[in-house]
Amino acid sequence: MSELLLKLFVPAGSGDDVKVRSACGRLSGVTGIILNILLVAGKLTVGIIAASVAVIGDALNNLSDAASSVITLVGFRMAGKKPDKEHPFGHGRLEYISGLIISVIIIFMAVELGRSSVEKIISPEAAQFSWLTAGILIAAIAVKLWMFYFNRKIARRIDSDSIRATAADSLSDVVATAVVLAALICGQYTHFPVDGVAGLLVALFILRQGIEAMKATQAPLLGRPISRELAEEIDRLALEHENILGVHDLIYHDYGPGRALVSFHVEVPADSNIVTIHSMIDHIEREIKEKFGIEAVIHMDPACEGGACGTAMGVALRAAKSIDSSATVHDLQIDGGSGKVYFDAVIPFGLETSDEDAARDIEKYMTENGFEACVHIDHPLIESK
Repeated sequence: MSELLLKLFVPAGSGDDVKVRSACGRLSGVTGIILNILLVAGKLTVGIIAASVAVIGDALNNLSDAASSVITLVGFRMAGKKPDKEHPFGHGRLEYISGLIISVIIIFMAVELGRSSVEKIISPEAAQFSWLTAGILIAAIAVKLWMFYFNRKIARRIDSDSIRATAADSLSDVVATAVVLAALICGQYTHFPVDGVAGLLVALFILRQGIEAMKATQAPLLGRPISRELAEEIDRLALEHENILGVHDLIYHDYGPGRALVSFHVEVPADSNIVTIHSMIDHIEREIKEKFGIEAVIHMDPACEGGACGTAMGVALRAAKSIDSSATVHDLQIDGGSGKVYFDAVIPFGLETSDEDAARDIEKYMTENGFEACVHIDHPLIESK
């Protein structure tokens, strides 16, 4: 069924293709709206008949899913718009925003369900079991299981965090509805407020899913480091070229799925022919575009090598590693007039020492070893291991 829908409504192409992403988002959204509205109608009807807060809460959760599907639909439609003068990098980040809104809705519904469940625990009221209610809940579990696999398939095809969040929510609904069904059955044999407790458990489960989905979708909005695998591949590609001595300050600029840009510095021999190096850097930028589908902006740093530079580099590296063993050094230059050494030291986030103290300690180490220095502290921009 999933493959048939994808063949019917999604054009062939890469997951980064705007038309493919838009079609996948539209298919996920429309399917979610239709199925969730049907589930809301069925669960709300039997929930009212059975006087079950857990079943009614489960219905409200599906209502939030329907609203989320509307947001997904609108988000992908907006994200598929072409760049314009107000948004030269396109509208791709709207997909991340839609995923964040979905997460907020999930959390809100979890809190509301939790409140209603606590009230049911304090003032218990026996829910009325019927085979009609059980049948609808079993059907809902089957539908949500299919929606989980369907949305996961779409999310993997286009690498979408928002649809991945929708898939996760569908799976949480499977567990939630199963708990509600079990509580409805058990409630017939005990005076314990099983219905209210089940509703509270469902609320906590949904809350956890909402928080996890929020973390996943807010990361690209706030800015995330480049993946270590991609960084290593870009490094390898650049270093294959003659006269590229090193790569640093690799930054990933995320403007939405399929709309990324990387910028980084390459170190080249200081006595290189600037025209030759410029041509080589242009070639590397084109290679990155062709291989990874990412625009690249490369800055050239003339590298100071050998002699006093080599000695200063060795001392600078030892000075940086005195702060942290994983520290690295780049962009070392010696001022021709004053002999002062300038360089950047890269130290991890989260050290007890401040950047200012680290710079001061490194400069002191350099002075003790015969070099007046001015150091700038950087932090890793690559995903940690």
